[in-house]
Amino acid sequence: MTIDFEKMGGLVPAIIQDARTRRVLMLGFMNREAYDKTVETGHVTFWSRSRNCLWTKGETSGNFLNVVDILNDCDQDTLLIKARPDGPTCHTGADTCWNEKNTEDTLLFLSELSDFIEKRRREMPEGSYTTKLFSQGINKMAQKVGEEALETVIEATNGTNEQLIYEASDLLYHLIVMLASKGLRIEQIAEELHRRHDPEWDKQRRLAKAAGTMK
Repeated sequence: MTIDFEKMGGLVPAIIQDARTRRVLMLGFMNREAYDKTVETGHVTFWSRSRNCLWTKGETSGNFLNVVDILNDCDQDTLLIKARPDGPTCHTGADTCWNEKNTEDTLLFLSELSDFIEKRRREMPEGSYTTKLFSQGINKMAQKVGEEALETVIEATNGTNEQLIYEASDLLYHLIVMLASKGLRIEQIAEELHRRHDPEWDKQRRLAKAAGTMK
């Protein structure tokens, strides 16, 4: 990775982002030595401008920032470091240096689950239930989605909320597997729903149908 340390007199800004929640945690500065140590140890290390020395975040508190990925910007003079924090990031005890709660948006897990299922599809490890589903083919997967949909309906009409959540989770998982088998992702379903949320969507749909351009 080529980093332009000279533009700011040997330093570059390093934006720290929680790899899971995507919340920005803090901003620090790195010189070449701090960057090299970060890569070597896997713990985010900065150059302290006030103390004029290296400091590894968490070296006294234990709240390390564990590196997941490091990205360089288009001008090669600003780093985005995705990390997993061991605890609060700010010295005040707050989750972030802007006093924000670093809570995870659990909806983001659907993308993570899609990544995991796609990985299963590529690698097809033995003993995996997801592998078994892919091995059975699209017809069996579609049948399984139908079965899970029926069980979800039954719980909605005659079951408990707890069981409804359980069955709906099964349905969503099998739907994501079926989408993956067709080269699709759950995000595309979200995009379609987002498009339909546009107040003009139904009007455009009716016009397209009238023009004969919609099946």
